[in-house]
Formats: sequence, structure tokens, C-alpha cells
Amino acid sequence: MPEINPNAQLLELVKMKMPFGKYKGTVLCYLPVSYLEWFQRKGFPDGKLGILLQTLLEIKMNGLEYLLEPLKKM
Repeated sequence: MPEINPNAQLLELVKMKMPFGKYKGTVLCYLPVSYLEWFQRKGFPDGKLGILLQTLLEIKMNGLEYLLEPLKKM
């Protein structure tokens, strides 16, 4: 399992693009909750991407998206 750095992880959510699928090329933080819930049902990808998507789902489900706003400007 990859080492988790919470600060770097949040920054990656606003910089990294989805590498495949319906939302290929979309920055992770802009993925809709419905897509993240689909992954939750079907299984998140392995590795860093899966961890990021799980984290993003938790952020969105708990109304914490405002935490990403300052990072989007970096």
C-alpha cells in the first residue's frame, strides 16, 4: 500500500486528471458523486488512484469540498 501524505493527497485531488473511463481527463475534484458511488459499489482501482477516489468520496459526502477551494488556486 502506498504511503499516504494527507497534504499531498489533497493537492493531487485538485491537480490529477482521471486517467480512464467516462470522465477521462476530468480533474478528480470535479468528478460527480454518482461516479464515485459507482466505484464504491464496483470497487475502487488499486493503488494511489483508488485511495484518492475514496478520499474524494468521503470529502464530498461529508460536505467538506470547501477544503479543496484554496488548493485549486495553487
